[in-house]
Amino acid sequence: MPVRRAAAALRAGAAAWRGRPEAGARAHRWPPTVHLPAPPRADHPTLDQLLRGELASAPPDGGSGTAGTEGGGPGAGTGVGTGVGTGGESPFVERRRAGRYGEPGRPLNRSHPFYLGFTGALGVLLAYAIVQLLGQLSAVLTLVAVSMFLALGLDPVVRWLQRHDLPRPLAIGVVFVALVGLCAAFFSAVVPPVVAQLTELTAQAPTYVQDLTESIQRNERLAALDREYRFTERLQSELQARLASGQTLSTVFGGIYGAGRAVASGVASVLTVLVLTLYFLASLRGITGTVYRLVPASRRRRVQLLGDEVIRRIGGYVIGQVSIAAINGVLTFVLLTVLGVPYSAALALVVTVVGLIPLVGATLGAVVAVAVALFTSVTAAVVLAVWFIAYQQFENYVIAPRVMQRTVSVPGTLALVAALAGGSLLGLLGALIAIPVAAGVLLVVQEVVMPRQDRH
Repeated sequence: MPVRRAAAALRAGAAAWRGRPEAGARAHRWPPTVHLPAPPRADHPTLDQLLRGELASAPPDGGSGTAGTEGGGPGAGTGVGTGVGTGGESPFVERRRAGRYGEPGRPLNRSHPFYLGFTGALGVLLAYAIVQLLGQLSAVLTLVAVSMFLALGLDPVVRWLQRHDLPRPLAIGVVFVALVGLCAAFFSAVVPPVVAQLTELTAQAPTYVQDLTESIQRNERLAALDREYRFTERLQSELQARLASGQTLSTVFGGIYGAGRAVASGVASVLTVLVLTLYFLASLRGITGTVYRLVPASRRRRVQLLGDEVIRRIGGYVIGQVSIAAINGVLTFVLLTVLGVPYSAALALVVTVVGLIPLVGATLGAVVAVAVALFTSVTAAVVLAVWFIAYQQFENYVIAPRVMQRTVSVPGTLALVAALAGGSLLGLLGALIAIPVAAGVLLVVQEVVMPRQDRH
């Protein structure tokens, strides 16, 4: 009996195979297709995991799943009531993918007008905040810039000492001690004469007033004007009224307090610059190395060579400016000594230090020296004024161009234009750093821009 049933099944299958149409349905193929249950997905819990309690929560019951319609798609049913299929996602899977705080949203569309407008508004606000911050920190940034400038200028001296078998820490110490000694010599040479002159002026003030009154009375025209407009009488009454009300005393003490604050602020600024200069000198290699590492490795060597050359030119500029100021100070000291002007050493030191300021430094030093010489002799003041006018022409057209051409490799015309532009934009700091910046820009143009243009 079983043999007959098997033979009948074979005959029925062969007949079905011979009678299938050309585009025949896949259901009548021989051998018939057997649909096996799909393996569970990686993100679906298995029955063993549910039974062992390894998952915090189980998926909802999806029925028997025999036909796969309750579990989410065909082939989902395995005879186990898990309700998990290959054709859909269970709430448990969605909950796992979304995370604890929900599913993350779509990324913002960067081409949307709202996104562009919002980003632009944030950029404008950020730029405004940076400008305001720089304005508030202008004093600190000025001290930092001056300190870095001095460190770059003194680094060639440190390297020169290193080439003469002196360790770098010791070379930095020698240079720093020399710098502190120069500042101490400047203050010790300038402050005592200024205090002495102010004390003498205060003590001789009544004598000066009496001499002024006698000079007016000796001159007939001035005496007539004084009798007509009562200038002397009004001056005396005004002074007496101020003395009686105490305004003069408050003004004097206010001026002394303001001068004291200015002196204290100046001393604090000088000390800050000295400390920052020492720090920058000690860590200059680390700072430059960090900056060079920001450049891609393929261009790092070239940028390092250009950066070292810019540093060398900045140091050359500082050395050249110090040399020019020293020449001016020595010649001024000789002339003041010959003319018999008091405090010649202090005045020469003032002329030297002030001469470090580009453009206006030599003029300021000349004004101070001539003003002090005027109290000694009018003839000495005139001679000194003529000397400064002639020397400044010689310095501007002969000494300075030669020194700058040799140390900074910047033409004299470009140096003058750069100093004028820097002074107009940033004041004293701009005039101080304008020529080194011009030297760096000129180096980049000569070594980068021009060769690139020549290749095209």
